[in-house]
Amino acid sequence: MKVAIGADHGGYRLKEELKSFIEKLGHAVEDVGCSCEDSVDYPDYAIPACEKVIAGDADRAILICGTGIGMSIAANKMPGIRCALVHDTFSAKATREHNDSNVLAMGERVIGPGLAQDIVQIWLETQFSEAERHANRIGKIRSLEESYTLHP
Repeated sequence: MKVAIGADHGGYRLKEELKSFIEKLGHAVEDVGCSCEDSVDYPDYAIPACEKVIAGDADRAILICGTGIGMSIAANKMPGIRCALVHDTFSAKATREHNDSNVLAMGERVIGPGLAQDIVQIWLETQFSEAERHANRIGKIRSLEESYTLHP
């Protein structure tokens, strides 16, 4: 699987730690930035990571900022993106099984690197259940998205 990863200054250190971890799990990683802890704007990194997913250049994306909130808000403005803000392993599994999330957001200032690794591994390894009730819900989200894209 190819994973795009992006962070602002508040998530830079965790992003750097997670890149090698994801590669050890057998996945390719594309880092869209940022490249240091100097203050930057989170949408500047959420958008290119999500564009990779939308274009099919990445299967999923991981976004990190101080809390994960800004990244998740920016990501969920993009058509086709289902970004989940996750800070525990139960939610990591549930958001893949039930919501087919294709983007994961986390907060470096909220969780430590060990928990972040556990979350990432579970999120990457969990498949969408495709149970009818879950598929119907995702279909409704897609329909809503299409109607707003066509009629803003």
